[in-house]
Amino acid sequence: MTDGTAYAIKTGIADPCARSWTFTAQKTMYGGRYIAVGDRLFLFASENEGGVGLVARGVVTATEATPRLTGVQRQTPRVSVSVRRDAPALRRLGRADLKPFDDWNDGRPETELNFKFYRQATDKIVGLSTEAAAFLDGFF
Repeated sequence: MTDGTAYAIKTGIADPCARSWTFTAQKTMYGGRYIAVGDRLFLFASENEGGVGLVARGVVTATEATPRLTGVQRQTPRVSVSVRRDAPALRRLGRADLKPFDDWNDGRPETELNFKFYRQATDKIVGLSTEAAAFLDGFF
């Protein structure tokens, strides 16, 4: 990792068992735009697209910022990333597991994940706290 920060992505993942993936022009929120080569990335297969939640952990092998459109004032930064899988998830963690954690001020890693991924259900790349990354590491 470049600066000790981990990231997570929630998006459609056609093959959760693949050795690598490329995700193009992904929306970023909560610091997700700072993702860089060498960073750790937790992959969630979006339930909105038939996925099951957490499926893998990987290492970012390439990133490229998507250029902003001219003439559009409010734009969410987007980035394309390539990821090499380093471990499959050994336990389930999805929307139903995180839904009960909705006290936004309790400081729990489960609440952070619920807030960042499911309060606004769009697919995205998000930055994670050290506590949330450690929590997710327990699934591998």
